[in-house]
Amino acid sequence: MIPWLRQRTPFPPLERALIEPNGLLAASEDVTPARLLEAYRRGIFPWYSGDQPVLWWSPDPRMVLFVDEFRIARSLRKRIKQERWTITADSAFRAVIGACASARRPGQTGTWITPAIIDAYADLHERGYAHSVEAWRSGELVGGLYGVAIGRMFFGESMFARESDASKVALAHLVAMLRSREVPLVDCQQQTGHLASFGARPIPRRMFADLVAGLVHSTAPGAAWTPASISDVLA
Repeated sequence: MIPWLRQRTPFPPLERALIEPNGLLAASEDVTPARLLEAYRRGIFPWYSGDQPVLWWSPDPRMVLFVDEFRIARSLRKRIKQERWTITADSAFRAVIGACASARRPGQTGTWITPAIIDAYADLHERGYAHSVEAWRSGELVGGLYGVAIGRMFFGESMFARESDASKVALAHLVAMLRSREVPLVDCQQQTGHLASFGARPIPRRMFADLVAGLVHSTAPGAAWTPASISDVLA
């Protein structure tokens, strides 16, 4: 059994998460911006389908990307140098999260990005916590990603591409932005081969929680959330 979180109920210790399904920690009736921030600061994230209560997770191990370990394939390097897409940040947050919600993904018949989730993350965006990176071609949004930044920690949430490699280029630009803000770690949540191809790897949950605890309380430089030079990523 997992605990049911009421409005003022705190999250249980991460060690109480289930082994199967891996990391299921708690459930709640709804999701609020305050609850999301509390969750991220403890290394917890929401993931559920529209016909379920909100489910909160902390899997062990945890997939992460150390920014200094980011790898970029030669073919993608060429794509970036071609400057096929115009890259922006925080210019179309709702459009990006909406596109992520409607993107078709292998093995999934629906999306956890419900209208309530969109509203909660849009609120975090307005408060300066949630951010998006967009890839445009001829004024049309063709790829992007979004996530949450707290202190010197970035929690990746979802990405989409309507043109091949558009989201990958957005990810490379995100890494450049994080380096400019001295953010060393990206939470990738789930283990996938796609993320591993960029250098992401699993680490023990306890190690992840310790890293998050330090980074969310560490002040990032006051750089604007705008595209940074990508030259060091390509080096």
